Amino acid sequence: MTLFGADTRVLYTALVALVAVARLVELRIAKRNVRNLLAQGAVEAAPGHYPVMVALHTAFLLACPLEVWLLGRPFRLALAVPMLILLVLAAALRYWAIATLDGRWTTRILCLPGVPPVLGGPYRFVRHPNYLAVVTEFASLPLVHGAWLTALVFSAANAWLLRVRIRAEEEALARLSDYEPAFAGRPRLVPGGR
Repeated sequence: MTLFGADTRVLYTALVALVAVARLVELRIAKRNVRNLLAQGAVEAAPGHYPVMVALHTAFLLACPLEVWLLGRPFRLALAVPMLILLVLAAALRYWAIATLDGRWTTRILCLPGVPPVLGGPYRFVRHPNYLAVVTEFASLPLVHGAWLTALVFSAANAWLLRVRIRAEEEALARLSDYEPAFAGRPRLVPGGR
């Protein structure tokens, strides 16, 4: 199918490439922040799952266009439009979380002992807005071009990984800061949820 005179598969592959470039920029920001946080005495928690997370995110970005091209997934505008809207909202939430955490945002779990948790921005509503953005992205990006298998498989794998990561992050924050009382009653991922 064509859209604006171009093959939708090509446009979709360009969209995934744009998301990948954004992730590379985020990795540079995270690397700089990791150096600065470690210099301030930050403690890293549960580093063992990090290579798995990197592999999962990389495989996800490769699987999205591969499913579309190899399995001939159709482009359906009625599905693509809401999924693009969700993808844009997820990106906005991610960058809101990154901006709110400022120099404390990383892709690793780093905690500054004794430093209070950030409670502003999207953290007023949920404990883990960045992870909500990732969950939304893992569902929406593949479905922009009907890659339902990628959405299903990688969303399930990401749910398992986030279960491990959120537990490790919350345990570290509770041990090293006043995280628990600061976030008491605040839902993990969905406003109004648990």
